Amino acid sequence: MARRGGALRRQRICSEEDARAELAASAKLGVSLIAPGEDGYPLRLATLEDAPPLLAVRGVREVLMRPMIAIVGSRNASGAGLKFASVLARDLSNAGFVIASGLARGIDQAAHRASIKGGTVAMLAGGRDNIYPPEHEDLLYAILGPGGAISEMPLGHVPRARDFPRRNRLISGASLGVVVVEAALRSGSLITARLAAEQGREVFAVPGSPLDPRASGTNDLIKQGAILITEAADVIQAVEPIMGRPLQLREEDDDPLVPEPAADDRERIIALLGPTPILLDDLIRLADASPAVVRTVLLELELAGRLERHGGGLVSLI
Repeated sequence: MARRGGALRRQRICSEEDARAELAASAKLGVSLIAPGEDGYPLRLATLEDAPPLLAVRGVREVLMRPMIAIVGSRNASGAGLKFASVLARDLSNAGFVIASGLARGIDQAAHRASIKGGTVAMLAGGRDNIYPPEHEDLLYAILGPGGAISEMPLGHVPRARDFPRRNRLISGASLGVVVVEAALRSGSLITARLAAEQGREVFAVPGSPLDPRASGTNDLIKQGAILITEAADVIQAVEPIMGRPLQLREEDDDPLVPEPAADDRERIIALLGPTPILLDDLIRLADASPAVVRTVLLELELAGRLERHGGGLVSLI
């Protein structure tokens, strides 16, 4: 399939021997590999269209199944921002919520530290044996006592720049909502906020001084319709109605995977793709092809490294 999608190099398929070695190495670290629907796989994350087929989970599984609120923000946070993130995380934790964040410097670590006792979850961008940033390895071990950590990357994977936005979708996807405490206009935290909106999660923003560039992103979120918050009660009031709604896991497509689409179908679908993201539903309609054929062509392109999947069912060519 990768070759049909235009891959120039031969693809390496994981052997059974490699898989068994990965399982053994994971077990030594206390890591479990969990699929959607299994105990320990965050319920809301499992509802996403691009939910990871396997999560490397470590820590207390029960915590991963409880309602989560994500708190993210600037790595170069102000003293006021760090204090507010700590107070908010502690108050939400005392109210029974699990705090999710990315183990990053600044706001992330402040939120984790303030909610360790009540349970917090770290979403990692690299493999479970490549903690980033390295100086937060001690913080991670403190989190794992009453809380947990998850990653979709294999052992040995060193996080790259492109892995962090991918990790951010786990932070937002597993949560009822995302709170952005401080963020500049080009902050990675705004990516998490955008993903949260695309995933149907609540987006909260803490207002800041218009003179502080670290608040420009959060103030802009409020202009775009994010919920302004000044205390934990604001978050709780917004998510309480959501918590009462039943969750439904994604249903498998009844249309079987087509082994090899016709050449003209493939050419027509690829011609409709470009660097500008397009909705999968629009692509199916414009290509005048069955959903199974379109998904097969997209899978071929993805395996060949030529396709990028965005939130909200959007795809584009790399």
